[in-house]
Formats: sequence, structure tokens, C-alpha cells
Amino acid sequence: MSDTCRFGIEEEFFVVDAETKAVMRRMPPAFFDAAKQRLGDRLKGELLQSQVELTSSVHSSFDTARTELKTMRAMLGEVAAEHGLAILASGTHPTALWATQRANDTPRSDSVMHDLQMLGQRNIVCGLHVHVEFDDLTRRVDVMSRIMPYVPILIALSTSSPFWQTRATGLMGYRLAAYDELPRTGLPELFRSEAEYDDYIALLVETRVIEDSSYVWWAIRPSRKYPTLELRAPDCCTRVEDTLAIAALYRTLVRHLIRNPEINANLSAVSRAVLQENKWRAQRYGVHGSLIDEKRRITLSVRDVVAETLDQVMDEAEALNCAREVAHCMEIATRGTSADGQLAVWKSALSLAETPHDALRAVKTWIAQETLQ
Repeated sequence: MSDTCRFGIEEEFFVVDAETKAVMRRMPPAFFDAAKQRLGDRLKGELLQSQVELTSSVHSSFDTARTELKTMRAMLGEVAAEHGLAILASGTHPTALWATQRANDTPRSDSVMHDLQMLGQRNIVCGLHVHVEFDDLTRRVDVMSRIMPYVPILIALSTSSPFWQTRATGLMGYRLAAYDELPRTGLPELFRSEAEYDDYIALLVETRVIEDSSYVWWAIRPSRKYPTLELRAPDCCTRVEDTLAIAALYRTLVRHLIRNPEINANLSAVSRAVLQENKWRAQRYGVHGSLIDEKRRITLSVRDVVAETLDQVMDEAEALNCAREVAHCMEIATRGTSADGQLAVWKSALSLAETPHDALRAVKTWIAQETLQ
């Protein structure tokens, strides 16, 4: 195998009014056209008009990835400002109301909205997607199953969605609670072979349930478009360095599992049920919770789980020249995620604000500022 495990990063953003930070229900065509002119194919529309996606180039180095992500965010922010707008990088928008959202007018959006109905309108969430390249595509399904125990860690480290429709949800990562209303989401099944996965996709396509595998929206999936395994579970990270850290840890884990096929090779139905519980705990508590260790039959703090995971894979990270980025995961686990920052701003503003809405405006302003740092 190639040891490079090249990668790409996709970030979804909310488009908001520059002054109020209220989400735009209709995408201003002049803004999108100007942004498209600056960013080209790296900019894409999303299912809903209130969101856009930035797609990186294929990278082997996190130094170049960092430069590109910061440059793309800055370009998008500049164009937005020229049109009286701003962008927010977070899993949910603190005050957006799903009932007022409008879908983009594209054939795929029309098809998805027809299928999902109200659930599509409620899908006002922004995620971080990370692709890692495989030389041998037959290995992707095997690694997809074996990497599942690490998905709750990546969720906990990325939480940026504590608010939903003007309310503090009590969850650090509410986005997946909303997203998992959709069919074919959540953790994938424990496919034992590529043939099983292929048979599942073929059955859904042949029976006209879906058009192709891109309509399977699991937390992690083999990409239909690229020769990659795509991570889809994390919230969009407000801070670029957090995005890079999660991407680096995921890339490192993929390489680690490719090189060590015995790791997590015997996951069972019980294992998957435990991982579902850990996924929930990561959404609920973020880095402040604990996760179940099935083998030791104990719970460990997220901070301890992160520390143990980094110990296991740091040699891989050094080989991929991303030890700095992977080590940043420990800083996130110690300092907190965007959700922690949002809640701290909100609580502080509540003591000074005349209304709860004013406190949420302070949160939106903080997200907008951190997005472009």
C-alpha cells in the first residue's frame, strides 16, 4: 500500500446577515455567483439555500491543507461581507427556524426533498466531511467497520451544536440528533465484506429505493465519487485548527487500521450496540463525558480515551507528518470544543443582556468571528 493516505476536507457553512447573523432563507444569487467566481469548483450549494460547502484539494500535507482552508474561508468571508453577509461554521445555527427553510432548485435537491418531505426541511445542519484515499478499494468496507469504535471520539471532539431553534438543547452536539432523523444515517451496519456492502447497495438501487450509494448518509461510508472512505459524523468545526486536528486523527486511524488488520476485527452485535451508546454520550456530553470500554467493561473519560488513542497512533501520525495536528486533539479535549465556547459566551451574555435573544446574538457574533480567525 501507499503510505501517503492522501486526504480531502469538506466544510459546510451557514450564510447569514452580517448585522443580525440571522440565517438567510434565500441564497442571494449575486453573492453565490461572486463567490463561485472567486472559489470555482471548490464552492458548492447545499440542500438548503441557507448553506454552502467548501471542498479542499487533495492533500498529502497538513501545512498545505491549513493554508488552503484558511484561504478559502477568508475568500468566502470577503465576498460575503461585500454583499452584507457573513458565514458561520457550526453544526447548528443558534436561532434558525427549520420551518422557514427553502431547498435549492436543483434536480438532486428536488429528488431528495420529495423523498424526505419535512425531514429535508429540518436538515438545517452543517457537518465536516473528511476523505482518506485508498489504493486498494477492496479494503474500504473492512476499515469502515473496524474504525467505528473511534467515531464517538471524533464526534466528541467536534461538537459545535448546543443550540437548536433559539434553545439550549442540553446536548453539546445536537446536530446528529436532527440529522439522524433521515434514513440511512447513523453508524453503518457491521458488513463483513465488500460483497455484503455491494449487495446491500445493489438491492436498494435495483428496487429503486435510492439512485446510487451517494444517498446512503452514514456517519462513515465508502465514497461513490472518490477512491476514499469518507468520515461524515463530525459537526463543522468553528476553528480551523480543530478541523485539521480531527482530519489528521481520522487519517492516522485509517492508516493504522490498514497496517494492523487484526485491530477491531471481531466486533459483534454487542459491540455495535455499545458504540451506539458511545455515539449518544459523545453527542450529549462532548469532551466532558465518558465512553464505555467494552473489553475492560468500564467507562473512561473522553480525555483519557483521547490520550490512549493518541498513544496508540502517534507513530503513524509522525510517519504522516501530522503529529502536531493529532496532538491538538488533546488540547481540544482539555480546553473544550466550539460548543463549550458558545455556551460560555451565552451564559456570560445572559447576565448582561436584556433578553435571551440578545444573548444568542452574542453567540452568533462569536461564531462568526472565530470562523474567520
